[in-house]
Amino acid sequence: MSRMFSIQSGSAATISGSRTAAALLAAMMGLVLLSAVGFAAVAHDAAHDTRHSVGFPCH
Repeated sequence: MSRMFSIQSGSAATISGSRTAAALLAAMMGLVLLSAVGFAAVAHDAAHDTRHSVGFPCH
């Protein structure tokens, strides 16, 4: 007797869930990147103002 087994690589629900998880992860990483860039500008401005307040010439 010969038996054939089919192996599924994933159901539609699993693939859809995987895509949703990937999209959410990408969106969160984008928000973290934007926040980090925004904070870096604020930190730079604060350091620049501190240098001026103590009389250190920076430019």
